[in-house]
Amino acid sequence: MRKQALILVCIVVFGVVGSCHGGSLKKGYYDNTCPDAEAIIKNATEKRVANDPTLPARFLRMHFHDCFVRGCDGSVLLNSTTNNTAEKDAIPNLTLAGFDVIDDIKAEVEKECPNVVSCADVLALAARDAVSFKFQKALWNVLTGRRDGTVSQASEALANLPSLFSNFSTLVQKFANKGLNVQDLVVLSGGHTIGVGHCNTFSNRLYNFTGNGDQDPSLNATYATFLKTQCKSLSDNTTFVAMDPSSGLTFDNNYYVTLKQNKGLFQSDAALITNEISRIIVDELLVSEVFFREFALSMVKMGAIGVLTGNEGEIRKKCSVVN
Repeated sequence: MRKQALILVCIVVFGVVGSCHGGSLKKGYYDNTCPDAEAIIKNATEKRVANDPTLPARFLRMHFHDCFVRGCDGSVLLNSTTNNTAEKDAIPNLTLAGFDVIDDIKAEVEKECPNVVSCADVLALAARDAVSFKFQKALWNVLTGRRDGTVSQASEALANLPSLFSNFSTLVQKFANKGLNVQDLVVLSGGHTIGVGHCNTFSNRLYNFTGNGDQDPSLNATYATFLKTQCKSLSDNTTFVAMDPSSGLTFDNNYYVTLKQNKGLFQSDAALITNEISRIIVDELLVSEVFFREFALSMVKMGAIGVLTGNEGEIRKKCSVVN
């Protein structure tokens, strides 16, 4: 179904992801240096998710936005300084949330093992553990050993992050730039089954699609009518709606059902059914077991993008500032 030979050799035979994406991540990297690290992160994450069901979507998106800019190096967690506007203050990242929770989880790990576990790994593990919480089992493997980057620039976020307004060919290129293929694009877009979208990221489809005050003809008309009751104008940048209209807090494969109904919220969602190959993948992912299997594989690939390992980067003491 997908050409996974290289990544599977890396994981299954060697227990690491190395030559695939330029690092050497492995299962249980902290077993000797901080044996309880993953348990501490899991417990801390689950405690917070139990009180805030929006965190799975927030952490998953934050991890994605981290990996697409400079690789999975925790650069999205860094604060801006007097002389530098960091990634988190770039326009596509202004709606990211949960940074304070990641800081708190990192602090719990630091108490047990100072200067050992990277913020990049904390985020990768917290994203997995948050999404997995309702299932009471890990939905994908997280290989560890990432180091933290020391550079974070808003301009790089703008240049590297796929836009919600992108067409299919642009999305394919953005993913290919990170070593991900069309299968990964369609599968990882399924993360939109949880979380919300702000009106200003899709209201052009309701009110001004081609600049003539028109509606996007590819958007389900009934759904568009509903969206207009929530987003009353192009200028509304505070109202938000569930990205998956029928199960916005449930991680499942319903996203692909909505795509088939022309209810993809963003142009980047709708783009996935404008190409024959991606339409075939969408149809395959309508089978729940296929989606969960493929999502797990694509998350391992994404989590290995451009990682810093060995002596590269640093282990930040606090996720929001370099040491």
